Amino acid sequence: MATEKKNIILTADRPTGRLHLGHYVGSLMRRVELQNSGRFDQINIMIADDQALTDNADNPGKIRDNIIQVMLDYLSVGIDPEKTTVCVQSALPALHALTFYFLNLVTTARLSRNPTVKAEIQMRGFADEGLPAGFFTYPVSQTADITAFDATVVPVGEDQLPMLEQAREIVEKFNRIYGETLVLPEAMIPENATQRRLPGVDGRAKMSKSLGNCIYLSDSPKTVKQQVNGKMFTDPQHLRIEDPGHIEGNVVFTYLDAFCRPEHFAAYLPEYACLDEMKAHYRRGGLGDGTCKKFLIRVLEEYLAPLREARARWEKDIDTVYDILLAGTKVARERTNATLARVQKAMRIDYFADRAVVREWESLLRQTKN
Repeated sequence: MATEKKNIILTADRPTGRLHLGHYVGSLMRRVELQNSGRFDQINIMIADDQALTDNADNPGKIRDNIIQVMLDYLSVGIDPEKTTVCVQSALPALHALTFYFLNLVTTARLSRNPTVKAEIQMRGFADEGLPAGFFTYPVSQTADITAFDATVVPVGEDQLPMLEQAREIVEKFNRIYGETLVLPEAMIPENATQRRLPGVDGRAKMSKSLGNCIYLSDSPKTVKQQVNGKMFTDPQHLRIEDPGHIEGNVVFTYLDAFCRPEHFAAYLPEYACLDEMKAHYRRGGLGDGTCKKFLIRVLEEYLAPLREARARWEKDIDTVYDILLAGTKVARERTNATLARVQKAMRIDYFADRAVVREWESLLRQTKN
């Protein structure tokens, strides 16, 4: 039987690089808020190095090196190890066993229809080079992660909803075959559009290290300024300050929507009371792109400066960072091992949990002789 239902969150990041503003807006800010809300019995954050290896198997050093980068980013934004369990995926063997069991409950045809998998395959060019089986079965691995922690809530973007839908299908099928054992997870969608997907500074739909269109949480003020001034799109038709400008598709204003608050105007651009006034001026003409970018840089620095300072403090004590990650992984191992034991019992493959199976075998042998 499934354990008593609690309010449990699981989120994860692939350690393929430092975390950037897209992660901050899309998940990190929300995680800290949820962590401090007191609404959840458990909050688990997993550094998903196994999943990162599905398309980086030829470069495991990249994954190893970025474990510490991601962990430092977590701590810098306010993830509190007293309230949140942070762990490393590959150090949780229960996840590997659950993935194998769940693979038997889903077909390759169903996996191939998953819109998220199809989009990721196209983005990474696997259609031309050949698709790694581990990447193809990513939704099954994700189901193992979610169910191993008995997660009731999984914060996801809209593009990840097909993954969670498939996880729910696997959970329902397992419970139908083996009895009510696994918790059925629910999605938590970002509350507003700016939280769902922050574009790259070049206007592309997604920030990517390979595209060079990221602003990382650990970037220096100089780098942030270069990214905004040198790469951030405004309105290509806004050639002169007096020309009317367009807000739609203007990346500078997309970032301002995500980050600026009324108090930023009082501090850095007092001629406007709020963003709506600034937008109206830009639309009718008379507001230059340089002024908009300068304001955005100051707004971003207000967010990033404290994160840099916190990160610098943690960087001076990597032993403690290691101990936090080790302790969290030990806690996560206990939680996921308990789920694996429950699953194996439901599947009647818990042969060595006790000697009850010996009595069953003896009874079976007597029946066969009679």
